[in-house]
Amino acid sequence: MAVNAELAIELLKDLRALTADEQGAQRVAWTPMWLKAREWFQIWLDKLPVKHHVDAAGNSWTTLKGESEETLILGSHLDSVPNGGWLDGALGVLGAYVVLKRISDEFDGRPPVTVRLVDWADEEGARFGRSLFGSSAFAGTQTIEADRNRTDANEVRLEDALAQCDVKMDAIGEAQRERENAAAYLELHIEQGPVLEKLGLPLGVVLGTKGVERHAITFHGQEAHSGSTPMTARRDALAAAAKLALEIRPIAMRHADAVCTMGSVKTFPGIVTAVVGRCETTLDQRDLDAGVLASMYAEAQAKSRQFATEEGCTVEWSRIWNIVPELFHPELIALAEDAVRETAGNAYKLPSGPLHDAAEVSRAGIPTVMLFVQSLNGISHNKIEDTREEHLKLAVEALDKLASKTMDWIQTRAEGR
Repeated sequence: MAVNAELAIELLKDLRALTADEQGAQRVAWTPMWLKAREWFQIWLDKLPVKHHVDAAGNSWTTLKGESEETLILGSHLDSVPNGGWLDGALGVLGAYVVLKRISDEFDGRPPVTVRLVDWADEEGARFGRSLFGSSAFAGTQTIEADRNRTDANEVRLEDALAQCDVKMDAIGEAQRERENAAAYLELHIEQGPVLEKLGLPLGVVLGTKGVERHAITFHGQEAHSGSTPMTARRDALAAAAKLALEIRPIAMRHADAVCTMGSVKTFPGIVTAVVGRCETTLDQRDLDAGVLASMYAEAQAKSRQFATEEGCTVEWSRIWNIVPELFHPELIALAEDAVRETAGNAYKLPSGPLHDAAEVSRAGIPTVMLFVQSLNGISHNKIEDTREEHLKLAVEALDKLASKTMDWIQTRAEGR
């Protein structure tokens, strides 16, 4: 039985019409528009012979009971960034919906294994800065005390926003109960980058999510008058930071898939007539190999000290956040390669630079893999985010093939125990 990929595309367009304005998608988690999107989706879920509930962390679960308790989970997230695109997250949810519908139709509502669809709560972290909120609660990596008093731009506390959506901050860890019988997790997502488009390929298989080292770096020099201080006598904190900003490019480019980004610079006193006495910067480094990530971090530190000395400055590092690389399950990667090859003829493997809920699921010990579909111009988190409809169709078809292969894989593993 063929999956109705066209229905997924129609639903994506309907969701866009319902929850976007001229600036893009507005489905920010813990807001009325996000709840509206979920209510709309529930209407479609109610057409299937399924059970539905929202867990303690706000994740929305839909269960198609199977002959076996062993469970295949399909999912992604409906929430968006402000002024976001029409596909980020939503493609994975609505693609999973039509796959779930195909499975239900083919097996008369009783597949050989249980199949669940999850819409994770607050993947983006757009309002409170806490990404992967629901999936981290599921995985048991939630940080309740650190997150409780996070506030949005209007000083609304995260805990209070959760309460307005019937989620109790202290209870979110109970979402770990949803891991029972989970045998595999599959997620379809837009690439959000330019690799597949440059290769002329519609689909890719994701090897895992890159680890991240994110630091604040502060160079200390000496404020001085810009007119009276000779160039040779300056202790210019911005000069040291600028050298580092240029150096992180070759540091990253020595490794095939690594990226390094200095994304913000603040100078003090920040006036045109003064040499910069203090420069605050941020550095984000990512790679799928933990050894490479550690090497880049050490190299950037060493270079920062070198440049600080050259400019008569000192430097301080403070970790903002880090996360280790998460490699997906090799057997599911192989199944995903087969599904993509059967659908599109070429199965290219690549890492994911952005983080995804799939990484948290994998971190919980559940076999996981992702599929990517090409993003036009590599653009995401933007109203111009787009993917060719023929590629969206192929992506849903590949997810469907992968789901079938994974159900067989789950059964085989269960029989071997």
